Amino acid sequence: MSNGGGEERMIVLEKINYRYVYGGGVVQALHEVSLAIEGGGILAISGPSGSGKSTLMYILGLLLTPDNGDYRLAGRDILRLDEEGKAGFRNRHFGFVFQKFNLLPRVSALGNVALPLVYAGIAPKIRKERAAELLARIGLGSRLRHSPKELSGGEQQRVAIARALINDPKVILADEPTGNLDRRTGQGIMEVFQGLAEEGITVILVSHDRELVGLASRVVTLVDGRLVEE
Repeated sequence: MSNGGGEERMIVLEKINYRYVYGGGVVQALHEVSLAIEGGGILAISGPSGSGKSTLMYILGLLLTPDNGDYRLAGRDILRLDEEGKAGFRNRHFGFVFQKFNLLPRVSALGNVALPLVYAGIAPKIRKERAAELLARIGLGSRLRHSPKELSGGEQQRVAIARALINDPKVILADEPTGNLDRRTGQGIMEVFQGLAEEGITVILVSHDRELVGLASRVVTLVDGRLVEE
Protein backbone atom coordinates (compact mmCIF):
# COMPACT_ATOMS: atom_id res chain seq x y z
CA MET A 1 0.00 0.00 0.00
CA SER A 2 1.42 3.39 -0.97
CA ASN A 3 0.53 6.95 -0.15
CA GLY A 4 -1.01 7.26 -3.58
CA GLY A 5 -4.45 7.47 -1.98
CA GLY A 6 -7.82 6.05 -2.86
CA GLU A 7 -7.23 2.54 -1.53
CA GLU A 8 -10.64 1.14 -0.64
CA ARG A 9 -11.51 0.18 2.91
CA MET A 10 -8.01 0.48 4.30
CA ILE A 11 -9.46 0.26 7.83
CA VAL A 12 -12.55 -1.75 8.74
CA LEU A 13 -14.06 -1.90 12.23
CA GLU A 14 -17.01 -4.18 12.90
CA LYS A 15 -19.06 -4.20 16.11
CA ILE A 16 -16.29 -2.81 18.32
CA ASN A 17 -17.03 -2.68 22.06
CA TYR A 18 -14.82 -1.23 24.79
CA ARG A 19 -15.42 -1.03 28.54
CA TYR A 20 -13.34 0.32 31.41
CA VAL A 21 -13.68 0.50 35.17
CA TYR A 22 -14.23 3.96 36.68
CA GLY A 23 -15.30 4.91 40.18
CA GLY A 24 -16.10 1.33 41.12
CA GLY A 25 -18.37 0.85 38.12
CA VAL A 26 -18.02 -0.25 34.50
CA VAL A 27 -18.32 2.35 31.73
CA GLN A 28 -19.27 1.17 28.24
CA ALA A 29 -17.14 3.61 26.21
CA LEU A 30 -17.97 2.14 22.78
CA HIS A 31 -21.09 0.23 21.73
CA GLU A 32 -21.08 -1.93 18.59
CA VAL A 33 -19.14 0.61 16.52
CA SER A 34 -18.74 -0.31 12.84
CA LEU A 35 -16.77 1.92 10.50
CA ALA A 36 -15.00 1.55 7.15
CA ILE A 37 -12.30 4.08 6.22
CA GLU A 38 -10.85 4.43 2.73
CA GLY A 39 -7.35 5.67 1.97
CA GLY A 40 -6.86 9.43 1.59
CA GLY A 41 -9.02 12.33 2.73
CA ILE A 42 -9.82 13.72 6.18
CA LEU A 43 -12.18 11.84 8.48
CA ALA A 44 -13.41 13.82 11.50
CA ILE A 45 -14.76 12.02 14.55
CA SER A 46 -17.11 14.45 16.25
CA GLY A 47 -19.35 14.39 19.31
CA PRO A 48 -19.71 15.80 22.83
CA SER A 49 -17.15 15.30 25.61
CA GLY A 50 -17.22 11.78 26.98
CA SER A 51 -18.80 10.32 23.85
CA GLY A 52 -15.94 7.89 23.15
CA LYS A 53 -14.09 9.86 20.46
CA SER A 54 -10.61 9.49 21.92
CA THR A 55 -11.24 5.86 22.84
CA LEU A 56 -12.14 5.13 19.23
CA MET A 57 -9.02 6.92 18.03
CA TYR A 58 -6.78 4.97 20.41
CA ILE A 59 -8.30 1.71 19.19
CA LEU A 60 -7.75 2.78 15.58
CA GLY A 61 -4.11 3.57 16.44
CA LEU A 62 -3.61 0.22 18.22
CA LEU A 63 -3.02 1.93 21.55
CA LEU A 64 -6.08 0.21 23.06
CA THR A 65 -7.47 -3.25 22.38
CA PRO A 66 -11.27 -3.56 22.21
CA ASP A 67 -13.15 -6.12 24.30
CA ASN A 68 -14.56 -7.70 21.16
CA GLY A 69 -15.33 -7.00 17.52
CA ASP A 70 -13.20 -7.11 14.38
CA TYR A 71 -10.48 -4.74 13.17
CA ARG A 72 -8.86 -5.17 9.75
CA LEU A 73 -6.03 -2.90 8.65
CA ALA A 74 -4.63 -3.20 5.12
CA GLY A 75 -6.36 -6.57 4.87
CA ARG A 76 -4.89 -7.99 8.10
CA ASP A 77 -6.88 -9.18 11.10
CA ILE A 78 -5.24 -6.89 13.64
CA LEU A 79 -6.81 -8.30 16.80
CA ARG A 80 -5.24 -11.71 16.19
CA LEU A 81 -1.73 -10.23 16.34
CA ASP A 82 0.37 -10.33 19.49
CA GLU A 83 1.64 -7.09 21.05
CA GLU A 84 4.83 -7.14 19.00
CA GLY A 85 2.86 -7.58 15.80
CA LYS A 86 0.51 -4.72 16.72
CA ALA A 87 3.48 -2.49 17.52
CA GLY A 88 4.96 -3.24 14.11
CA PHE A 89 1.72 -2.29 12.34
CA ARG A 90 1.41 0.84 14.51
CA ASN A 91 4.92 2.00 13.66
CA ARG A 92 4.49 1.34 9.92
CA HIS A 93 1.01 2.75 9.46
CA PHE A 94 0.35 5.52 11.99
CA GLY A 95 1.66 8.91 13.01
CA PHE A 96 0.18 10.61 16.09
CA VAL A 97 -0.56 14.28 16.77
CA PHE A 98 -1.87 15.41 20.17
CA GLN A 99 -3.43 18.56 21.59
CA LYS A 100 -0.48 19.32 23.90
CA PHE A 101 2.22 18.89 21.21
CA ASN A 102 4.41 16.66 23.48
CA LEU A 103 7.67 18.25 22.32
CA LEU A 104 10.94 18.01 24.25
CA PRO A 105 11.42 21.58 25.59
CA ARG A 106 15.23 21.74 25.37
CA VAL A 107 15.50 20.11 21.95
CA SER A 108 15.36 22.02 18.66
CA ALA A 109 12.54 21.62 16.16
CA LEU A 110 14.91 19.55 14.04
CA GLY A 111 15.80 17.31 16.98
CA ASN A 112 12.17 16.81 17.99
CA VAL A 113 11.17 15.77 14.49
CA ALA A 114 14.17 13.44 14.12
CA LEU A 115 13.62 11.74 17.49
CA PRO A 116 11.65 8.69 16.21
CA LEU A 117 14.50 7.95 13.80
CA VAL A 118 16.95 7.97 16.71
CA TYR A 119 14.96 5.14 18.30
CA ALA A 120 14.89 3.38 14.93
CA GLY A 121 18.69 3.45 14.72
CA ILE A 122 18.86 5.63 11.61
CA ALA A 123 22.20 7.35 10.94
CA PRO A 124 22.44 10.98 12.18
CA LYS A 125 23.03 12.48 8.73
CA ILE A 126 19.97 10.75 7.24
CA ARG A 127 17.65 11.62 10.11
CA LYS A 128 18.69 15.29 10.06
CA GLU A 129 18.11 15.48 6.31
CA ARG A 130 14.71 13.81 6.62
CA ALA A 131 13.63 16.05 9.53
CA ALA A 132 14.76 19.21 7.71
CA GLU A 133 12.87 18.13 4.59
CA LEU A 134 9.65 17.62 6.55
CA LEU A 135 9.93 20.93 8.42
CA ALA A 136 10.43 22.73 5.12
CA ARG A 137 7.44 20.87 3.69
CA ILE A 138 5.12 22.31 6.37
CA GLY A 139 6.53 25.82 6.26
CA LEU A 140 9.15 25.76 9.04
CA GLY A 141 12.31 25.51 6.99
CA SER A 142 13.68 28.66 8.64
CA ARG A 143 12.97 27.48 12.20
CA LEU A 144 15.02 24.27 12.37
CA ARG A 145 17.23 25.36 15.27
CA HIS A 146 14.53 26.97 17.38
CA SER A 147 13.42 25.32 20.61
CA PRO A 148 9.69 24.92 21.36
CA LYS A 149 9.70 27.97 23.68
CA GLU A 150 10.90 30.07 20.73
CA LEU A 151 7.98 28.91 18.58
CA SER A 152 4.32 29.94 18.56
CA GLY A 153 1.61 27.40 19.40
CA GLY A 154 0.83 26.90 15.73
CA GLU A 155 4.51 26.38 14.92
CA GLN A 156 4.84 23.86 17.74
CA GLN A 157 1.90 21.89 16.36
CA ARG A 158 3.48 21.94 12.90
CA VAL A 159 6.64 20.48 14.44
CA ALA A 160 4.50 17.76 16.02
CA ILE A 161 2.91 17.03 12.64
CA ALA A 162 6.34 16.80 11.00
CA ARG A 163 7.43 14.38 13.74
CA ALA A 164 4.32 12.28 13.06
CA LEU A 165 5.30 12.11 9.37
CA ILE A 166 8.92 11.07 9.93
CA ASN A 167 8.27 7.32 9.51
CA ASP A 168 6.20 7.87 6.34
CA PRO A 169 2.87 6.70 7.85
CA LYS A 170 -0.21 5.88 5.82
CA VAL A 171 -2.49 7.44 8.47
CA ILE A 172 -2.20 10.50 10.73
CA LEU A 173 -4.28 10.29 13.92
CA ALA A 174 -4.85 13.71 15.50
CA ASP A 175 -6.59 14.06 18.89
CA GLU A 176 -7.98 17.60 19.30
CA PRO A 177 -5.01 18.96 17.30
CA THR A 178 -6.29 22.56 17.39
CA GLY A 179 -7.61 22.50 20.97
CA ASN A 180 -4.81 24.74 22.32
CA LEU A 181 -4.78 27.11 19.35
CA ASP A 182 -6.77 30.20 18.39
CA ARG A 183 -9.19 29.85 15.50
CA ARG A 184 -7.00 31.38 12.81
CA THR A 185 -4.01 29.24 13.80
CA GLY A 186 -6.25 26.18 13.99
CA GLN A 187 -7.44 26.81 10.45
CA GLY A 188 -3.81 26.94 9.35
CA ILE A 189 -3.24 23.51 10.90
CA MET A 190 -6.30 22.18 9.06
CA GLU A 191 -4.79 23.49 5.82
CA VAL A 192 -1.68 21.43 6.59
CA PHE A 193 -3.88 18.35 7.06
CA GLN A 194 -5.73 19.10 3.82
CA GLY A 195 -2.39 19.24 2.00
CA LEU A 196 -1.40 15.86 3.46
CA ALA A 197 -4.74 14.38 2.40
CA GLU A 198 -4.18 15.64 -1.14
CA GLU A 199 -0.89 13.70 -1.10
CA GLY A 200 -2.84 10.51 -0.30
CA ILE A 201 -2.26 10.34 3.46
CA THR A 202 -5.38 9.51 5.47
CA VAL A 203 -6.00 12.01 8.27
CA ILE A 204 -8.31 10.98 11.12
CA LEU A 205 -8.96 13.70 13.65
CA VAL A 206 -10.99 13.99 16.82
CA SER A 207 -12.58 17.37 17.45
CA HIS A 208 -15.69 18.91 18.95
CA ASP A 209 -15.10 22.15 17.01
CA ARG A 210 -17.89 22.17 14.43
CA GLU A 211 -16.24 24.76 12.20
CA LEU A 212 -13.05 22.74 11.89
CA VAL A 213 -14.97 19.48 11.54
CA GLY A 214 -16.81 21.10 8.64
CA LEU A 215 -13.52 21.26 6.72
CA ALA A 216 -13.18 17.46 6.76
CA SER A 217 -14.11 15.39 3.72
CA ARG A 218 -16.13 13.01 5.91
CA VAL A 219 -17.62 13.26 9.40
CA VAL A 220 -18.85 10.59 11.79
CA THR A 221 -20.48 11.44 15.11
CA LEU A 222 -20.39 9.55 18.39
CA VAL A 223 -22.91 10.01 21.20
CA ASP A 224 -22.56 7.91 24.35
CA GLY A 225 -20.22 5.54 22.56
CA ARG A 226 -22.57 4.89 19.65
CA LEU A 227 -22.05 5.88 16.03
CA VAL A 228 -25.29 7.80 15.45
CA GLU A 229 -24.65 9.95 12.39
CA GLU A 230 -22.55 9.99 9.27
